[in-house]
Amino acid sequence: MIDITHQINAVQRQVGTRVLEAGEARVVTIGQTYDATVEDVWDACTNADRIRRWFLPVTGELRVGGHYRIEGNASGTVERCDPPKSFAATWEYGGEVSWIEVRLSPDPRGGTRFQLIHTAPVDDERWAEFGPGAVGVGWDLGLLGLATHLSTGATVDPRESMTWAASAEGRGFMAVSSDRWCEADVAAGTAEADARAAADRTTAAYTTPPPAGPPPAGP
Repeated sequence: MIDITHQINAVQRQVGTRVLEAGEARVVTIGQTYDATVEDVWDACTNADRIRRWFLPVTGELRVGGHYRIEGNASGTVERCDPPKSFAATWEYGGEVSWIEVRLSPDPRGGTRFQLIHTAPVDDERWAEFGPGAVGVGWDLGLLGLATHLSTGATVDPRESMTWAASAEGRGFMAVSSDRWCEADVAAGTAEADARAAADRTTAAYTTPPPAGPPPAGP
């Protein structure tokens, strides 16, 4: 069983910007050190059979130029791969294209340093509304799954994950994650009041249960 407080504190979060040909993009970086070899973490992140055990089922060709699809989530094209150090791919979701890069390196203190960089051309209005937590909380959940898998060897069942996310513990995890992304946003130069307001909206989006449906029709 993963210690949720320890997991939140074990993750490093950073917010920044990057200039692309199309203009300025937002960059969200998340990282954690795992008590595993680089080769093991690489396999967990690139082997379709293992990816489904901690994230979601993935289909397609996991090779440079290959197209992948994550069940119920994003799809994209693998653009670069340098085993076992890094890979990069497009992240296509909701009609929009962003980019992810995963980097692995030995940690001087032992274990493997995992870092994921998500670069997205987000307009100022939408960024002001939700801030970095819009994608950051989701990646925090992903790193929780990877930590669970690497430390216990367990398979994370997507249905059980959804049930947990709706529980008080799951909602608490997402709320604290959103708070930490708020802190990273402030550290990057966003006014504290603006970062807090965006984080509150993100927390509500992740933790507010959907409205109940209509009562069943009578006999």
